[in-house]
Amino acid sequence: MAEPFIGEIKLFGFGFAPRNYVACDGRLLPVNQYQALFSLLGTRYGGNGVQNFAIPDLRGRTPLHFAPATISIGMREGVEAVPLTQGQIPPHSHQLAGTNQTATQRPVTGAAFANDVSLPVDFYAPASITSPAAKVTLSPQTLASAGGAQPHNNMQPYQVLNFCIAVAGIFPSRN
Repeated sequence: MAEPFIGEIKLFGFGFAPRNYVACDGRLLPVNQYQALFSLLGTRYGGNGVQNFAIPDLRGRTPLHFAPATISIGMREGVEAVPLTQGQIPPHSHQLAGTNQTATQRPVTGAAFANDVSLPVDFYAPASITSPAAKVTLSPQTLASAGGAQPHNNMQPYQVLNFCIAVAGIFPSRN
């Protein structure tokens, strides 16, 4: 393998950092031990810039090329999981018909909730019951919101590799 530029990030298909590389895991490195790398990275990834500085943390991240006016080097955006709010779900309704008459049919396709004294699990009656007198009001607990604001996975399809940064090698010169 040719000698890398200091600060060069490479992908490896194995789970350790080779000699003269460090895993891109956001760790703090001492400035006095890695002066050349610090002169290139500074504190854009963290650290106090006196005793230490951080290397990029690419765990669970997709790297992007920088755009000087809008996306600066070291910028971190996005999240791996997102809880949906009520405002992000399109308006919709779930219709429910019910009656206090005795259930008369199974299966339940096209049926409405009804009393069933023999099996308290199935509460269905014919959907043809439309009389307002035959309908009953359901308790608010029956019509409560569903879900629990659990976050959904927000990650694109991925293949895991090992990002490592060169801490020794050739110091890159500008054109």
